[in-house]
Amino acid sequence: MKTCPRMSRIRSDFEKDIRFLTVYAERKAGTPPAKTSAKQAITVKRNMARAMSRHFARCPECG
Repeated sequence: MKTCPRMSRIRSDFEKDIRFLTVYAERKAGTPPAKTSAKQAITVKRNMARAMSRHFARCPECG
């Protein structure tokens, strides 16, 4: 699937945030902040899917 540069930028920014939250949760496993970070990573994944879907629906180059 061919996508525009904006779609790639959206994906990479979200993936960077997800990686940061996941690594933090793994590094501090068992602590309350780690559990919060893991939950935030799930929320960010959901937000990424929503943002990419919205972009795909509106972008003339991707859709």
